[in-house]
Amino acid sequence: MQNENILSDLFYVWAGEHPDNIINLPSSGSERKYYRIIGGNKQAIGAFNPNNLENKAFIGFTKHFRKYRLPVPDIYDFDPDQDIYLIQDLGNRTLYDILQEQKTYGFSVEMQEFFKEVIEELLKFQILAGKDLNYSLCYPRASFDRQSMLWDLNYFKYHFLKLARIPFDEQKLEDDFNSLMAFLLEAGSDFFMYRDFQSRNIMVQENKPYFIDYQGGRKGPLQYDLASLLFQVKADIPFDIREQLLDFYISRANIYTSIDKSEFKKYYYGFVYIRLLQVMGAYGFRGLFERKKHFLESIPYIHKNLKWLANNVTLPIQIPELMNVLSGLANFPDFQQQKYTPVNTSNLTVTINSFSYKKGIPRDYSEHGGGFVFDCRVLPNPGREEKYQSFNGKDDIVKDFLESNIEVFEFLSAVYDLIDRSVEKYIERDFTHLMISFGCTGGQHRSVYCAEKMAAHLKQKYPVNATLKHVELD
Repeated sequence: MQNENILSDLFYVWAGEHPDNIINLPSSGSERKYYRIIGGNKQAIGAFNPNNLENKAFIGFTKHFRKYRLPVPDIYDFDPDQDIYLIQDLGNRTLYDILQEQKTYGFSVEMQEFFKEVIEELLKFQILAGKDLNYSLCYPRASFDRQSMLWDLNYFKYHFLKLARIPFDEQKLEDDFNSLMAFLLEAGSDFFMYRDFQSRNIMVQENKPYFIDYQGGRKGPLQYDLASLLFQVKADIPFDIREQLLDFYISRANIYTSIDKSEFKKYYYGFVYIRLLQVMGAYGFRGLFERKKHFLESIPYIHKNLKWLANNVTLPIQIPELMNVLSGLANFPDFQQQKYTPVNTSNLTVTINSFSYKKGIPRDYSEHGGGFVFDCRVLPNPGREEKYQSFNGKDDIVKDFLESNIEVFEFLSAVYDLIDRSVEKYIERDFTHLMISFGCTGGQHRSVYCAEKMAAHLKQKYPVNATLKHVELD
């Protein structure tokens, strides 16, 4: 409550009005806390971070990037003494969310084009804005130097390998770490390195990317951020698409600076490896130590990346102990996929409908009957505006309209909480069917959007067969 009271006062200073609502947003892997603050006419994201140096890096970087017209949030106010700041609210939808929604349909041509747009912006961060950035703001290091790499490699060793009790020869592994670091330090590193450039840190509004969470940035090589984006484990981009986007990046980078393709690729896959090792350290700490489910469930995706690298990439250095450890992970009993991802042994089928109240609520023909019906007519209605009438809740223009309204976020959050409890009980008791229906006036916009979001939510979280039916659209 103390954070909320301080942010409320800061919001009043900026907006000239007291907030009507402050919503505590879900936390990620850091100690930062975020809040959505809503007033009568204004809205912002409030952040509390006890790390003052990290705050100064974020504020300073943001002001610099906005001078270059890069799509980052506006800074509304900053109180360094209280470790809080207010920034522009970019909504709830990330590129990662869109990737999860579209997994059923594959990695579309439209998604490839969107990633190319993201890569164009990345190059502006790295090369254009990076050339005169004040690197003294960087925290905890001004560059991705040997010390930074050593932290990441030890993170992997102590928080993944040792927590998982995976055997290795420590001296030989240290020798390989030194060889890998010496090799990577040969690459050019006179650019801005975003550090955590991945789809969860890319917000999407009106089909345009916006970028957040760059406070850990520093001077470094070009390859690292591209490796972070294309090899983000749960984004699960098809490997042939990754190679196409790598070639696209190199061709576009040559507009800003001279890039030798073979030389770039020589070091690129070394940075893919060190990025994956850093991620494994994070998954080990957050998953094996803190027992956070999301991180445990992500481990099998790493195996897929490591297997592809082993079969398709040969580094120009010898790091045998590290390669032996990595090649053995997929077969190590404690890290087989079924331990961390929900095994699809559930008999539960969840039928999710969208419908029009004018036509009536869909009937449940299963032997159990019943289920849930949610009335979306309480939500803002895009169907009242002419420009939305020829679209439906699966179209981006309608999604953007709905996701810009806090009522939709609050509505779905409450629905998720209720449905999650029921699904878990249904699985536990071996029930076979549950029906969830979302209704609105015409069955075209709000109900379709909510049904789509519910289906994506359940498919990502539970081992259920989620079937989707849009009564009016179908």
